[in-house]
Amino acid sequence: MPITELRHAKLVMPDRIENGPLWMAQDSFVAAQIRADVSINLSNHLIFPAWINAHDHLHLNHVPPSPTTTTAGSFADSYEWIDAFQTHFDHPTVKAALAIPKTDRYRFGGLKNALSGATTVMHHDPWHTAFDAPDFPVRVMKQYGWSHSLGLSARGQYGPTVIESYQSTPPDTNWFIHLAEGRSILAQGELMQLLPMDCLHANTVLIHGVGLSERDIDEIIAHRATVIWCPSSNLKMLGCSLNPRRLYDAGCLGLGTDSRLTGSSDLLAELPIAKACSDLTPRELFELITTRNRTVVQIPDAGRLDIGGHADCVIVRDDGRDPFETLLALTRASVRAVVRNGLPLVADPDLADWFSASGVPTLPIIIDNVSKLIDAHYWLPRFHEMDRLTYMEVPHVA
Repeated sequence: MPITELRHAKLVMPDRIENGPLWMAQDSFVAAQIRADVSINLSNHLIFPAWINAHDHLHLNHVPPSPTTTTAGSFADSYEWIDAFQTHFDHPTVKAALAIPKTDRYRFGGLKNALSGATTVMHHDPWHTAFDAPDFPVRVMKQYGWSHSLGLSARGQYGPTVIESYQSTPPDTNWFIHLAEGRSILAQGELMQLLPMDCLHANTVLIHGVGLSERDIDEIIAHRATVIWCPSSNLKMLGCSLNPRRLYDAGCLGLGTDSRLTGSSDLLAELPIAKACSDLTPRELFELITTRNRTVVQIPDAGRLDIGGHADCVIVRDDGRDPFETLLALTRASVRAVVRNGLPLVADPDLADWFSASGVPTLPIIIDNVSKLIDAHYWLPRFHEMDRLTYMEVPHVA
C-alpha cells in the first residue's frame, strides 16, 4: 500500500474547514510522513470525507418501478405500494432484472453508491457474503438486527419477526425496521404498536417515519432512538415526507436514499431534495451523511478525515462558494475523484497518473456522458445495462 499525500486542498468537515495536506497509508488517514510514494497536487480543490448512506436495498437498484409509482403520492402507505407491485413482477423488464445473478445485483448497488461518493452503506436485508469480497465497491454494515416492517412481519411475508429479531439483537447493536411509511391510519399507528412490544430503545432505527405524530417524535427522542429520513422515496411513493427538524436537533436523525426502485439515483441526488423539503442547512445535511450516519451504521472510522479514519474521501473542484453549497450542487459526473481505502476508485482522466503511480489498473468508462477512469477491480461489465437513470427520477419539490 503506497503512502499518498494529497496536497494544497481544503479539507471539509462538519465542524471545520482547514488546509491540507492529507496523508493516507494502510487504508487509513495517517499523520504527516517523512516521504510519500505518491504526491497529488490538488490546488483549488475540496476534499470531503466519503459519505455514508444509512438506508438502501443494494440488490434492488436496477429494478424498474411499477408505472403507478411514477405519479407522486399514488399510495397511502408502503403496504399499498407492495400490494400494487405484485402484478408488476410479471412484467418482462422486471423478470429480466430479477434474473440477473444476485452477486451482480449487489455489486451494482455498491457501485451506485461508490460512484456518487458514498463508500459506506446500510443494507436493509439479510447480510450476504458478497459484501466481504475485497473488491466489493463499498463497506457494508455487518453487525445489525432487522425486521422489514410490522405489516410484513404480521403477514409472515418477508424477513424475521419483529419481537424475535429485536430480542436476538444485542443491546449495543442497532436494529432496523421500516415504520410509519405512509399517511394512512395504519401507518400513523405503528409507533404505538411497537411500544408495547418493548422494541423502542436507543438501538432502534426506524426507517421513513412519514406518519409519525408529534407525540410519536416525543417518544422517539425520549428513548434516544433514530429515524432514517428518505425524502425522495417518500415523495415519490406518498407525496409527502416528515419534518426532520425536531429529530435532527435531538440527534435522532439520519439520511438514506432507499433503493432506486422508489428512491433517488444516489446520495448526491438525495441532498437537494432533502434541502428543498426541509429547513435543514447544507452544513446540517452534510453532517447527516457523515457524523450522524456514522453512529447509525456503527462504523466509527467511516465518514471522517481524522487520523485513523478509513481513507475514503471525495475530491471536487473548489468553485469559490461555501463548500456545503458546493456539495449540494454536485453530481457523480462533476465529482473529480472518489477514494476508497487510500486509492482512487473513480476519477477524471487527467488524474490517470495517480492510478498509475498507485499501481491501480484502470478501465475507461462513461458516466452520465462524462469520461472517467475506474479501478478495474471494482468494475461490473454490465453496469451500463443496469444503470438506467429513467428508473430513478425524483418528483419535483416546489
